[in-house]
Amino acid sequence: MTPSDPRHLAEALPPADEILAAVERSFAEDVGPGDATADLIDPAKRITATLTCREDAVLAGAPWFDACFRRLDPSVRIDWSFHDGDRVPPGSVVCRMEGNARALVTAERSALNFLQLLSSTATMTARYMDTLAGTRTRVLDTRKTLPGLRRAQKYAVRCGGGTNHRMGLFDAMMLKENHIIAAGGIPQAIVAARRIHPELPLIVEVENLDELKQAIEGGADRALIDNFTLPMMREAVELTASRIPLEVSGNVEIDTLRAIAETGVDFVSSGALTKNVRAIDLSLRLDL
Repeated sequence: MTPSDPRHLAEALPPADEILAAVERSFAEDVGPGDATADLIDPAKRITATLTCREDAVLAGAPWFDACFRRLDPSVRIDWSFHDGDRVPPGSVVCRMEGNARALVTAERSALNFLQLLSSTATMTARYMDTLAGTRTRVLDTRKTLPGLRRAQKYAVRCGGGTNHRMGLFDAMMLKENHIIAAGGIPQAIVAARRIHPELPLIVEVENLDELKQAIEGGADRALIDNFTLPMMREAVELTASRIPLEVSGNVEIDTLRAIAETGVDFVSSGALTKNVRAIDLSLRLDL
């Protein structure tokens, strides 16, 4: 195991009330007025359970998993063998549990949904980071997240070793093609953006080297080079000369990632980290 720096993850973890609110939404759609099948189980019965991972994965989502079970059984005991940010080999016991039997079977699906989804994002991010090893390029997430779970998925990106982009439309200004057209050009858009929100980071999307020059000269904090070819990326790196960071967006996939990084750009952003999710194979079994 190679645990991530707890401080690095703690600063990205949503507050406890936001995690609990997500759990409540999950229970509302899954449990509704009550778990009919769990009525078969003695309400006083306590039991143990084992969570196993069946494939290579990076773990993410333990706080949501814990909150699901603690919501129904505050006395549940969960002993983790791995922690968020750890790489988990196939066949590993991830945690062992002891608690109220009805609570365990009722909360199981919601808890696994969170853990499988967020571990998927962390695992995909770790694959990107492995591909980037030895380069200076860092991987960024995007706003292409599941509705209502953005902060959770961005936390999972951190578990996989990635870096978070802006959280939403409120914490950075990104001047894209339509903003620039409406403002009358890149210089005009930058001046207006600095006047209206001088406190926010300013990212400017450019489609060619001439627009990149305008973004640099206008004082942008970062340039997003959209759909550049590899030769154009190398030219952009040379032109920029480290004056501002360069972010590559568009057509960023795992098979194109290394070639992009080797051009010398600072960041690559990819929606695949959070939107192309495939649940990690986790199994929770009650012990006999």
